[in-house]
Amino acid sequence: MTLKQWFKSGSPWVWLNAGAIAISMIMVVGLLSLILVRGFSHFWPAPILETTVTQPDGRQVQVMGELSRSQTLPAEVLRDAGVDIPREINVVTRHLIKQGNRDVWGRDFVWYPETGMEEWRFPADAMRLERRERGDFFGYPVRLMEAGRTVAEGDDLWPALQQRVARANDIFDEIRRIERREIGSVNQRMERVRLDERRLEMDRRAGRIDRATQEEAMAELEARRAELNQEFAVLQERLDTLYQDVRRDTLVARVSDGREVDLSLAQIIRAVKPNDMSVVSKMGLYVAQFWDFLSGYPREANTEGGILPAIFGTVTMVFVMSIIVSPFGVLAAIYLREYARQGPLLRMIRISVYNLAGVPSIVFGVFGLGFFVYFVGGAVDQQFFPEALPSPTFGTPGLLWASLTLALLTLPVVIVATEEGLARIPSTIRHGSLALGATKAETLWKVVVPLATPAMMTGLILAIARAAGEVAPLMLVGVVKLAPTLPVDGNFPFIHLERKIMHLGFHIFDVGFQSPNVEAAQPLVYATAMTLVVLIVMLNLTAISIRNRLREKYRSESD
Repeated sequence: MTLKQWFKSGSPWVWLNAGAIAISMIMVVGLLSLILVRGFSHFWPAPILETTVTQPDGRQVQVMGELSRSQTLPAEVLRDAGVDIPREINVVTRHLIKQGNRDVWGRDFVWYPETGMEEWRFPADAMRLERRERGDFFGYPVRLMEAGRTVAEGDDLWPALQQRVARANDIFDEIRRIERREIGSVNQRMERVRLDERRLEMDRRAGRIDRATQEEAMAELEARRAELNQEFAVLQERLDTLYQDVRRDTLVARVSDGREVDLSLAQIIRAVKPNDMSVVSKMGLYVAQFWDFLSGYPREANTEGGILPAIFGTVTMVFVMSIIVSPFGVLAAIYLREYARQGPLLRMIRISVYNLAGVPSIVFGVFGLGFFVYFVGGAVDQQFFPEALPSPTFGTPGLLWASLTLALLTLPVVIVATEEGLARIPSTIRHGSLALGATKAETLWKVVVPLATPAMMTGLILAIARAAGEVAPLMLVGVVKLAPTLPVDGNFPFIHLERKIMHLGFHIFDVGFQSPNVEAAQPLVYATAMTLVVLIVMLNLTAISIRNRLREKYRSESD
C-alpha cells in the first residue's frame, strides 16, 4: 500500500486520535499522581535527623529536625546569594531542614549546605511535638512538671506524657465546645435581644406602638437579658476552671544545642518519637493525622491544622447552588425548546446564552457583588433587618450570594444540556401521546421531561464540576480566608445563608500564594488540592449514579 493510499484509508487519523487520547490520559494521570503522592505523603511521619554543621568560620551548629528536600546547585549560585562557600568547591548539595522550634530559633525551615555537615544520626528518643501555636517542636523530653513539681522523668516520662497530653486535649476540646457552641449560642441570643430592643424603639418612634406597649416589651427583654447574663456567667466560670486545669502540666524539653525550655501541655496536640516507631505504629499515626486534617480547624494562618470549614463550605455552597440553578435552568430550557416562537429573537437569546458561558468568571463576581450583595442584600436589610443597620445582615458577601453567583455562572451549562436532551426525544413519542388524547402540557411534563431527565442531570454534573473549582468570583461574594463559624449550627434558623464561608479552592490559593510560611504551606497545597479533586469526583459520581438510575427507569418504562 502506497503512502497516498494509506492516508486515504483513514488509518493515520485513527492513530492520530488514539495518540491524542493517550497523551491526554498520560497528562491527567500524571497530574493526579503528583497531587496524590505529594498530598498523601505529607501525613507520613518522617524520621528526625540530628547532625552538626561546621560553618566556614569554624563555628559549629547543632541541627535537628526533618529533611524537607535537597538540591544540588552550582557553588557560584550560593555565593551570589551570600552563602560562604570555599572557592575550590564547584557544586554544592544543600538540604532544607524543618528544624521547628520557631519560638527558639526564630524560623522553622533552614537551608544547610552539605559542606561541613557531619554524618546524620537518627536518635531513638528524639521527639516531635505538634503544637497549636509556633509550629512543631523537636527535642528530647527531660521531665514532666505539675504545678511546679516534678512528677515524671526517665523511663516513666514518656507514658506519663502521653496520658497527660490526652487529658489536656480532652479539656481543650471541652473548652472549644463551650466557646463555639454554648457561649456562641448565648451571644447570638443576647444580640437578638439587643436588636429586638432597637426594633421596639424604632416602632415607637414610627407610631406603630405606644410607650406603654414598648415599656412592657422592654421589661420582658430585660428579664431575658438577665437570664442570659446569668447563663453566661456560669459558662465563664466553667471556662476559667477548665483553663486552669489545662495549664496545670508543663514539659521540660532539651533542644539540639542543649538548652532546656518549658512547654505547656495546653499547646501540645500530639507527642511522637518517629525514629522509635514500627511500621504499624506509623500507619496508625498516618491515619490519625490524615483524619485530623479532614476534621480539624485551621491554625497558624492556615498553614497547619485541618480544613473542615473549607470542606463544609464547599459542599454547602454546591448544594445551595444546585437547588437554585436546576429549576431555573430546566424551566428556561423547556420554554426555549417547547413554547417559545422560533424566530430571530429566539436565535439571539440562544446566542446570548451560549456567549454567557464564555464570560470570564470574575465578571460574574463583580456582578454578584454589585447586584446581589449591594442592591438585593441592601434592600433586604432595609425591609427586614432595619434594626441591625448600619451593620449589614444580607447586604454583605455571604453563602447565599456566593451560591447565586455560581448559579448564574453555571446556568448556561444547564440550559444547553437540557435543550439538547429535549431535542433528542423523538417526535413520534410526542405525536403518540397527543394521539392518545393527552394535552400538550401533559405530553411535556409526563412524557418528554421524564425522558430528558438524564440530560438535565448531565448539565447539573457539569455545573457542579465547574462551580466546585471556581475561586475568582467567590473572593468577592462570600468566601473568606478564615470563617469564625460554620453556616449550619444548632441555632435558629439552623442554616445561616448570610454567613461567610471558607472554600477549598480559595484555601489552596491562600495557602499557596498568601502564606507567611511558604515551606510549611507547600505540602498543604497538595493535600488540599487532593481533597478538592476527591470531593468533586464524589459529587459527580453521586450525580452520575442518579442519572443512570433515571435513564434505566425511563428506558424500561418507554419499552
